[in-house]
Amino acid sequence: MTDNIFEIFLQAPPGLETLLADEAREKGFDAPATVPGGVTTRGGWNEVWRANLELRGAGRVLVRIGGFMAFHLAQLDKRARKFAWEQVLRSGETVRVDVVCRRSKIYHAGAAKQRIETALEAFGAVIAQGAEDGEESDASAIAIKVRIEDNEVLISLDSSGAPLHRRGTKQFVGKAPMRETLAALFLRACGYDGREPVYDPMCGSGTFVLEAAGIAAGRAPGLTRSFAFERLASFDAERWARMRDGAASGRATGLRFAGSDRDAGAISGARANAERAGLDDIASFGHAAISDAAPADGPPGLVIVNPPYGGRIGNKKLLYRLHGALGETLRRNFRGWRVGIVTSEPGLARATGLPVTPWGPAVPHGGLKITLFTAPPIG
Repeated sequence: MTDNIFEIFLQAPPGLETLLADEAREKGFDAPATVPGGVTTRGGWNEVWRANLELRGAGRVLVRIGGFMAFHLAQLDKRARKFAWEQVLRSGETVRVDVVCRRSKIYHAGAAKQRIETALEAFGAVIAQGAEDGEESDASAIAIKVRIEDNEVLISLDSSGAPLHRRGTKQFVGKAPMRETLAALFLRACGYDGREPVYDPMCGSGTFVLEAAGIAAGRAPGLTRSFAFERLASFDAERWARMRDGAASGRATGLRFAGSDRDAGAISGARANAERAGLDDIASFGHAAISDAAPADGPPGLVIVNPPYGGRIGNKKLLYRLHGALGETLRRNFRGWRVGIVTSEPGLARATGLPVTPWGPAVPHGGLKITLFTAPPIG
């Protein structure tokens, strides 16, 4: 395995970059710095693998593998053919090329894409089906990202493959699901560090509960899935196995994590998700209406919930009453617990009657803009 040092880009939802930078810093990545849409750091392939394996908040891990200057298409064609693809890709691998041009003499992204695809084919790569005719291309292809800006051609690749919120364990997905990566960042925004219990009274498929339990147990989020970097020329299977085995050890925790939902099917699915994640010993789910939600005996912790907010589920007018009932239940049964509520409607968060304040800006999610509202311990 080569020991080249690369610029590594960790993708984050706009507005939550600082949270991901904090996580990367805690995990020992080199000088993480926030940029629009993510975090940059530097490292070799070992750090690329580890970012995919360990970081809960990153949506993808992109690697800057090189670049060159090009002022016209003929020069782009020549230099793309001379690029050291063999140091990164294996001959015969399927790839997809995406090109963006800005402030450059090469301004036609389609023409630039064609030249780079031709260079890759000359190397021995296979261009993904549909990549040239506007159709959806092969999802299993390794994505090559090319940015031509100020006449500089910057070449990156997506080392993750499938988005990192796909942990490989949540086969059941409920209505309006929260991505695991976003849930992990919202937990961090609430101050959660794995040392207190977490309860979700509208848990759906259990995303918040399982992310919190995984953090507390020290279980790396990427343990049960594969990554695009496993198909690269730089991949060392034995070294990767040692890294993954080390991340699988985890740690013991006496905490318990729980969720409830009025949908019995969602509870059944959440339990199955917990079992697949290996967290069913510390994460439990029960069928209950909002008014019956209550924590087990023990210290207070964090209630975090992603209730219906009318954008995709439910009648918004009726939801004010639901949020009011949520607030009543929390005040009655969760004294001493902090609260996090995710919603697209500030009025719904305030309808709980809790002293909620927004944490940061609204975040794009599923075609909506959602905001995390937090409240201090319930008195």
